Amino acid sequence: MGLVNNPEGRLLFAVPKKGRLQQAALDLLAGSDIQFRREHRSDIANVKNHHIALVFLPAADIPTFVGEGNVDLGITGLDQILEHEATTPPTKGTGAEQVLDLGFGSCKLEVQVPEKGPYTHPEDLIGRNICTSFVGLTKKFFAELEAQQSSTNGMSTSREYLKTQIKYLSGSVEAACALGVADGIVDLVESGDTMRANGLVAIHTIEESKAVLIKSKHPSDPKLVDKIASRIRGVIAAQQFVLCQYNIPRDLLATATKITPGKRAPTVTQLDGADWVAVSSMVEKKKIATVMDELASCGATDILVLNIANSR
Repeated sequence: MGLVNNPEGRLLFAVPKKGRLQQAALDLLAGSDIQFRREHRSDIANVKNHHIALVFLPAADIPTFVGEGNVDLGITGLDQILEHEATTPPTKGTGAEQVLDLGFGSCKLEVQVPEKGPYTHPEDLIGRNICTSFVGLTKKFFAELEAQQSSTNGMSTSREYLKTQIKYLSGSVEAACALGVADGIVDLVESGDTMRANGLVAIHTIEESKAVLIKSKHPSDPKLVDKIASRIRGVIAAQQFVLCQYNIPRDLLATATKITPGKRAPTVTQLDGADWVAVSSMVEKKKIATVMDELASCGATDILVLNIANSR
């Protein structure tokens, strides 16, 4: 393997070495019982209980290594995958395959301009200076804008001959407008605090992003890839759901199970009293307070909510 010569023939799993996705990715690995110890300054860590080596890489590089088959699995942002594909379109044998939405890292890639500036629509920036870390997606976006404008005027354009000047910055993109380097920027927005602190406002969303698990089209150990994906899927389900248990009169069971239908179906157990049953059902964590209110209103008692450590 080109990257690290595939240590001991292990399956290679790329993880962000820093940044907004790293800690959540590490928590996901811990929940999946992927045990490792990373030595100081080392970007490779052998997993103790699986034939896997973790490779710590910049999130932006992970789609390249996975897509070219140097690494088998990876966790990165959808924004990074789309940026890679904008500059290196996938083929039958190259390019990463998305396996799983990981449920964290949500953000938007947005066109931003000075709040008190003259620009209110992305079309206003055609022919202007744009700074970004996402050159491929930004060129694609403005090429499409320019093409629309040119078709209206009976002209033609291409990404190679953009009127809009796209400039690459590796960081601090939000400062470009204030420093006079750019008329607008294209950058990721999570909460929007950094954008507002720099006097910027979003005028268009190019892409929405989230953390995803990706795999090579030709992994070295497909069965192990499937096992790890299954474990991660279970951890995600455990993070998103809780187990709700309650007692309910049998004649009210149909009403209660409409409130708690579960992922497939609720588990119903007969109690000693012939007229009562016990119900167990998985409920989305974010909805549990409302569900408990509705259960109590329809006659359920002894309502318990239990955390789920893992699920399959």
